[in-house]
Amino acid sequence: MPAKNEDLHGNVPDEAVVALIIIDMINDFEFPGGDALLAAAQPVAERIARPRLRAKQAGVPVLYVNDNFGKWRSDFQQQVRHCLDEPVRGQPVARLLEPGRDDYFILKPRHSAFYETPLDLLLTYLKVTTLILTGIAGDVCVLFTAGDAFLRDYRLFVPQTVSLHRLRRRMLEIWSRCAKPSTRIFARRPTWI
Repeated sequence: MPAKNEDLHGNVPDEAVVALIIIDMINDFEFPGGDALLAAAQPVAERIARPRLRAKQAGVPVLYVNDNFGKWRSDFQQQVRHCLDEPVRGQPVARLLEPGRDDYFILKPRHSAFYETPLDLLLTYLKVTTLILTGIAGDVCVLFTAGDAFLRDYRLFVPQTVSLHRLRRRMLEIWSRCAKPSTRIFARRPTWI
């Protein structure tokens, strides 16, 4: 049997033990209630922008995991262009967190970044063992992603970039019952951030 391909045929050239995952922040916010969510998203985006820049400077891979906007087209770049170039509510957030050419992206069909996506495979090839989860839909998408990451034995950091009160309360309740010591919810940021 041939040896395992170490870089997924050149598609995963990076290697790092930590990855920064930005969940659902590239969004047009053009849906009922989107204006209210956008009001919360703007300050969260500002708090994600600094660690994103520092992650890139430290060689930490940045992964964007996003909803597919209900269109079931696997074209993240088209979604980015839509948010940047069209007059949509989410344009300021998209500009602040615009993905770079060397960033990774995954479109997800449901709440968790792991569910029916290649995220686990990508993280395996990157040799990642620790995830820093950020995003706005904290009480749903970040929470479900954190749960799936926990089940896959990733170390977790969920910094205060995820600022929704319901998430903090719910995650702390869940983690206090089942988390391992390496799980840090709303921990101080890693030194490179």
